[in-house]
Amino acid sequence: MSKVIDITFENHIAILTINRPKALNAINEDVMNGLHDFFFEDFKKLDGLKGVIITGSGEKAFIAGADITQFPSLTSDQGQSMSLYGQKIFSMVEAFHVPVIAVVNGFSLGGGNELAMACHMRIATPNAKFGQPEVNLGLVPGYGGTQRLVQLIGKGKALELLLTADMIDAETALQLGLVNYVLEQEEAMDKALSILAKTGKKGPLAIEETIRCVVAHFDETMDGYLYEAQAFGRTMGHDQSKEGVAAFLEKRKANF
Repeated sequence: MSKVIDITFENHIAILTINRPKALNAINEDVMNGLHDFFFEDFKKLDGLKGVIITGSGEKAFIAGADITQFPSLTSDQGQSMSLYGQKIFSMVEAFHVPVIAVVNGFSLGGGNELAMACHMRIATPNAKFGQPEVNLGLVPGYGGTQRLVQLIGKGKALELLLTADMIDAETALQLGLVNYVLEQEEAMDKALSILAKTGKKGPLAIEETIRCVVAHFDETMDGYLYEAQAFGRTMGHDQSKEGVAAFLEKRKANF
């Protein structure tokens, strides 16, 4: 397990807390490797996992960007490799088989905002601030920010934020569709837990396939409609759908 990511697991929900408060939870190699380890392998150790919440320690920041102290020594090739590694990990988050919710408490900037956008939903606290400030450093976002921000809020507004490096507050993020809810800290975590408690009662295969259908919509290498039809067939032929349909017809709760 990562030294900089605290993981708790209760009621089938894992809470991952990025724990570098003195650095405003900035993403460094340890954070990235910890995310990779969890979403690639460590989650398998959690029996009956139904959902994941990602948040930051303290009240000041979710993740206030990448740790740029390592940047001066990087070559172009090393920068590209760093970007590809981050994109790989955040794509794992995006395609994860159970819902992943970001509880954004404070600054969500640069790589932190890119991680939040890779999650399936985002719940912000009133003090949250969102932005992609990379152009201030003469850089572009490297972990999918130019792609997912457009998906979430549209081309025109995304370009404005990307090119100006302006930060937006939680209410603006809500209006733009970047976040699902704006709630006080305790309420934000409770809302995330309640959403996952609800999704956790649905058919597990249906949840997984629905996530992947939505991911397919934005993947130019895939035919989203075809994937949906295939997923519909896979769920239709599975025991879980037999139970779900039977429960509906018998007017009882399904036992997945």
